[in-house]
Amino acid sequence: MTTSMRVVVAPDKFKGSLTAVEAARAIGEGVRDVVADAEVRECPVADGGEGTLDVLLAAGGTRVAARVRGPLDASIDAWYVLLDGTAYVESARACGIEHVEPAPDVALAAHTYGVGELVAHALDNGASRIVLTVGGTASTDGGAGMLLALGAVLLDDDGNQVGLGGGALGAVRTVDLAPVRQKLDAAEVRVATDVTNPLLGPEGAAPVFGPQKGAGPDDVEALGRSLTAWSDALVRSGCAPFADIPGGGAGGGVAAGALAGLGARIESGFDLVVDLTGVLAAMNGADLVITGEGSLDRQSLAGKAPAGIAARAGALGIPVLAVAGRVQLEPSDLAAAGIAGSRALIDHAPSLEYATRNAYPLLREQTAELVRCWLSH
Repeated sequence: MTTSMRVVVAPDKFKGSLTAVEAARAIGEGVRDVVADAEVRECPVADGGEGTLDVLLAAGGTRVAARVRGPLDASIDAWYVLLDGTAYVESARACGIEHVEPAPDVALAAHTYGVGELVAHALDNGASRIVLTVGGTASTDGGAGMLLALGAVLLDDDGNQVGLGGGALGAVRTVDLAPVRQKLDAAEVRVATDVTNPLLGPEGAAPVFGPQKGAGPDDVEALGRSLTAWSDALVRSGCAPFADIPGGGAGGGVAAGALAGLGARIESGFDLVVDLTGVLAAMNGADLVITGEGSLDRQSLAGKAPAGIAARAGALGIPVLAVAGRVQLEPSDLAAAGIAGSRALIDHAPSLEYATRNAYPLLREQTAELVRCWLSH
């Protein structure tokens, strides 16, 4: 086939298999396997969760390394990205669930101190803006550890320093944020997330995300009490009530800690990142957009990257195809989201393990098949 066409490739990561940058490369190769002279623009995207920093590096950012405390105190090598005076700090680099084995004691002890160390490092490096991405953490400490690392003083009824971790946070009674505000000076902080869970309540950080981190039912209740004590103490310190703000529960409540202690505002992770990738400019005049991620499911429709890409392409009248590790949506759901066709790697592999291990060639092959099918209609 020799028909010339312009194609924009804008996938998120395939978690556990490919970064968004690698996925974009595989999809681009699949397009060129069918349309050899196609003009392909690879624009990997992210929604503010894990993998966002890889996308920002591809957009021209600079990687800055720092040694920080991990979620259970052992030091780990972490990093953030500087781009045009903004530091993009991914919470999971310091306290990600991948650094621990989920268990009840881990869920209670994990903290965000290392996140605060990354923020402090960025401020010391001259960053005037901080964008904090909050997905994939091992912690449920409401961002208390992060604020401690930035100088906050958390005391119990006896005037003793409160320990790290969500389990210890229930003892907090007073909070002094003056050192944090002095450290921040005039720096602006934004939180990138696309979850809408508040800090507290049945849809809050503890009941929704705690079990993913190893918390059993009793631990979830304990973490909920701790986050309530934390919220109450912050309000007593002069913070505006924040426990019900949508998105505050993201990252085990680190988003709420940023709201209260750093004066942050919560924004769509996808919107924050997509403007930096060049994908919107690349869509002008494109004939086709191809997106994808590891699992195309109900969550994908709630602000995740593929839905965001489809919405923007649809507004320009550009057809959208999607390739994913697995597709758990009906064709009608995909069509309603603006996705004209899809392929799932798992449907063309003997096992999930095989699909995960061979994601790159499978993604290239299934992209080619999807494009062939689309061109024939």
